[in-house]
Amino acid sequence: MNDHELIDQYIEPNPYHPGIADARLRGYGVSVRALIAYDEAVHHDVDRVARDYRLPREAVEAALAYYRQHQDVIDARRAADVA
Repeated sequence: MNDHELIDQYIEPNPYHPGIADARLRGYGVSVRALIAYDEAVHHDVDRVARDYRLPREAVEAALAYYRQHQDVIDARRAADVA
């Protein structure tokens, strides 16, 4: 599956916090931001992220694809979260 298909299948807006930076995994409710932070913490071990969050690998790949498309917005939100 390509990035667009993965995003379409797995990523949805958060109905409680609309906006690009608050997107989450459809059916799982895990935020893209949380997965990106954990992916960085485990040195980009996609299989570990999937296993530890009990997600399909494709769902993690969708979050990573979404992050690549919206990195500036998501990184700005992450920075604001720790400020």
